[in-house]
Amino acid sequence: MNEVVGDRTVDEVLTYGRSEMESDCLRKLQTTMEIFNMGIRIEQIQLKNIHPPRAVQASFDEVNRAQQEREERINIANGEYNKSIPKARGLAQQMISGAEGYALQRTNQAKGDVARFSELLVQYEKAPVVTKQRLYLETMNEVLPKMGSKIIIDEDAKQFLPLLNLPTNKQR
Repeated sequence: MNEVVGDRTVDEVLTYGRSEMESDCLRKLQTTMEIFNMGIRIEQIQLKNIHPPRAVQASFDEVNRAQQEREERINIANGEYNKSIPKARGLAQQMISGAEGYALQRTNQAKGDVARFSELLVQYEKAPVVTKQRLYLETMNEVLPKMGSKIIIDEDAKQFLPLLNLPTNKQR
């Protein structure tokens, strides 16, 4: 038993190495019995109530608490990792998909604008004056309603007062 225990750390002896120690001890003890032809067959060895010496019991307990706290913090950190990383990956994928959709929209819009301009160019080459006038009227038709109430004056006009509906003396 001393040989098996002496080859191990205190942690192995007191915690997780018990079953391996029991197997090693059983094998070595059975080998010894066979060497001396004792006729005894050992079936099982159980290590029970293994405690550290009293002088180091408090330190051992403190080390165990620290290890348990370490494991707990590792588990908490892994939980946070498992919660945050997939969420961030999903958000990143969502942003990438949005950007790809926006790029596709802009590309399609640009292709449509090119096709529309090409068609206008064909019409312009056929009849430049008519196309210019049509484009001007269509543009004014879009722009003027958005402007609200505005007065447009010819650049040759000398003054604009005659155009305003100002009350005269007779109307007062």
